[in-house]
Amino acid sequence: MGTKILIVDDSAFMRMTLKNILSKEGYEIAGEAENAEQAVAKYTETKPDLVTMDIIMPGENGIKAVKEIMKVNASAQILMVSAMGQEALIVEAMQAGAKNFIIKPFQPEKVIEAVRKVLKT
Repeated sequence: MGTKILIVDDSAFMRMTLKNILSKEGYEIAGEAENAEQAVAKYTETKPDLVTMDIIMPGENGIKAVKEIMKVNASAQILMVSAMGQEALIVEAMQAGAKNFIIKPFQPEKVIEAVRKVLKT
């Protein structure tokens, strides 16, 4: 069985972009979520090896979702997705339990490098 990844982003375009980058690299997409609430539910349901988590989403932000997922599984592997200029939020996300981050717009090789670093593969 391949490495399963849950993609969380409120933008369908961003989810599709990440899905394409990760699928081409042989990763299995466990599911998608567009907000923090869905992210926690999908995480519990699919038990992915890694989560890509957008920081800014409508309703609860990605940091809240990280905290909730860490309650479900303290060893969850979470990769934050951020736009430029959100350094303070990235720091907060890392303190909440995220393992690394990637910046939009995505550079495929940077995404894969960050995923491998988090998964240590």
